[in-house]
Amino acid sequence: MRSLPDRLRWANTLLQPFAVPHDGGLGRVHPEREDATRFPFQRDRDRIIHTQAFRRIKHKTQVFIAGHGDHYRTRITHTLEVAQISRDIARTLGLNEDLAEAIALAHDLGHTPFGHAGEAVMQDCLKPFGKSFEHNEQSLRIVTLLEKRTTTYPGLNLNREILEGLMRHRTSHDCPGRGRVSRSPSLEAQIVNLADEIAYTAHDTDDGIRAKLFDSRDVARTDLGGKALKKSRLNGTELRGALVDLLVSDLYLETEKRLKRHRIQDLDDVYAADVPLVVFSPSMAASLRELRRFLWDHLYLSSSVLRQAARGKRIVRELFAAYMAHPPRKVIELRRRTGSTLEEAVKDFIAGMTDTYAIEAYRKAFRC
Repeated sequence: MRSLPDRLRWANTLLQPFAVPHDGGLGRVHPEREDATRFPFQRDRDRIIHTQAFRRIKHKTQVFIAGHGDHYRTRITHTLEVAQISRDIARTLGLNEDLAEAIALAHDLGHTPFGHAGEAVMQDCLKPFGKSFEHNEQSLRIVTLLEKRTTTYPGLNLNREILEGLMRHRTSHDCPGRGRVSRSPSLEAQIVNLADEIAYTAHDTDDGIRAKLFDSRDVARTDLGGKALKKSRLNGTELRGALVDLLVSDLYLETEKRLKRHRIQDLDDVYAADVPLVVFSPSMAASLRELRRFLWDHLYLSSSVLRQAARGKRIVRELFAAYMAHPPRKVIELRRRTGSTLEEAVKDFIAGMTDTYAIEAYRKAFRC
């Protein structure tokens, strides 16, 4: 077997000069000896998927509350789809596939139970304390503080490229980031931003059809939906896959144009860029917004989804109030271990819950 340094050098020859190299460059917060066989970002990926936080997202809401049906997406299946799309885009563009995958696998670790409904009510719960909640920042808190893999340091000690990818992760669902990084995100981090939007647009369309909230003919009334339906019929494939293919193909063409237009020659150019470089074309971005509006009206604001969301909001809100008044043992231990305020510990505890655990905790707390 070739030595790790030899394999790193060979793998780096396959990357574009504006990619993050396989041996990184920004390092870890806490220096440590590198692995004997795995590349640094491979090692980080493994640390992420072996966390409790990663295992818990299998029972967290994507759109439909986990357990609503066996074939609807949950937060973990969404995460795996984002990772798959991110890997494919990175490989095609000659970028660091391991880094893109690691960012994708960690990007939703901080989601509350009950999806964006739980996130919104957690934000409300923290406002009286002058604090806020955003799941991307919570993901960063998980990998830097809450998860514990060694007594040597807190968190997972991931490479800074991954931490910066989480700081700067943003989609149309998210608030503008309060990132603490002056440079622009790596292209690999930018890939995950768009892969996230590609994944949830495509699979939420699929889940909406499965739930009979609309059908493919309704989707086809949008520009992107109509093109995808035509493509799926021509190729004999599913609508979800056709949506992904159209969006990814457009991303490749427009990103190559952006890289040439802004004369991106190396990684320093990427970090210095003042505009996003991994993007959709203006026409595709407009078509995507139209399909997203369709999903808002017919899926996210449907009576069945809003009914589930209202229940989830009530559970998170009342658990937060109950735990602030009478902190359970786990909250007290979490506060002591992390040096947090009580409201931070309560937030960390509830945000880490699965849907099913939150429902059971609510029943136990209120005897219902």
